[in-house]
Amino acid sequence: MSGIIRTYKRDDEAVLHFREAWYDDEFKQFVINHGVVGHQSSTDETDVEDESAVEGLMTAFAAQCEEDGYAEIPEEEQFWVVAQIALKTKDGTDRDRYLERKAKAALMSELAWRGLGTVDRSEISDSKLNIFCLCPDVNKAVNAIKVCIRGEDLDFTKLSIATATHAEPTAFKVKHSPKTGAGFTL
Repeated sequence: MSGIIRTYKRDDEAVLHFREAWYDDEFKQFVINHGVVGHQSSTDETDVEDESAVEGLMTAFAAQCEEDGYAEIPEEEQFWVVAQIALKTKDGTDRDRYLERKAKAALMSELAWRGLGTVDRSEISDSKLNIFCLCPDVNKAVNAIKVCIRGEDLDFTKLSIATATHAEPTAFKVKHSPKTGAGFTL
């Protein structure tokens, strides 16, 4: 069985929390990851001897989340956050493709372990690497992306970040740019 259950809940102070679960085929473990959105999560793994038990574990996890007030956030209620890195060539070089793979992997990890969303896709065009992320919390995602790109030494000086609602995926607003007052185009 593959798939992930990802749920969220706001507490009494409006702080967003998350819980997610999946089955790790490689290690034969049922994994639960949870925490406050934007912060490093806690993870609990349980060895699963019989893979037929996974479906029951996923069902029980989903039921417990619902009972505790957690629910999935539909894509249409999330935000597009695009990390854009300026490149030297229009169509990209082998080095740019390496940068794309490294940046995608780093952002996937950074966002996932903090409940900040997923990397949807990436593209190289018009001298830009664009990495599209779907996120439940714009400001925390933007901060995490900046920390990640700087921490992974992925040329922070060429990074721009823009956001848009899911309903208006082309109406981007700049949240970070190496040049003050710069616009944003894909």
